[in-house]
Amino acid sequence: MEIFTSGKLTKVKSRHEPGVSKQTGFTSPATHYLEPTIDLNQELVVNRDATFFVRVDGNAFKEHNIVNKDVLIIDRSLSPSFGALALVVQDGEFKIRRIPFGFMEEEFTVWGIITYIIHYAR
Repeated sequence: MEIFTSGKLTKVKSRHEPGVSKQTGFTSPATHYLEPTIDLNQELVVNRDATFFVRVDGNAFKEHNIVNKDVLIIDRSLSPSFGALALVVQDGEFKIRRIPFGFMEEEFTVWGIITYIIHYAR
């Protein structure tokens, strides 16, 4: 008997696995159930305990591209940084402002950083 190779045994690289049968005829109305759902909390929220959703009423913040019925996702755990859009408390009222360069806490209090704006489509 002649030995051509020696060494460790290796696993078979390709193995037959059952697959989905090919569709013939009309598609099933239930095929969309096979797709995973999109969970906006999982996609848009980083720190669940420090994240708040705020619905805007009115067009007072149009300069920031925030209009009536938009939803703001605000993360209170983020540190304010230059240029970030934030919900602030100034003179006892909530306002939306961009954090200016050289920001001082005396000007206003940052309540949270706006991470996403969800626009109402109508």
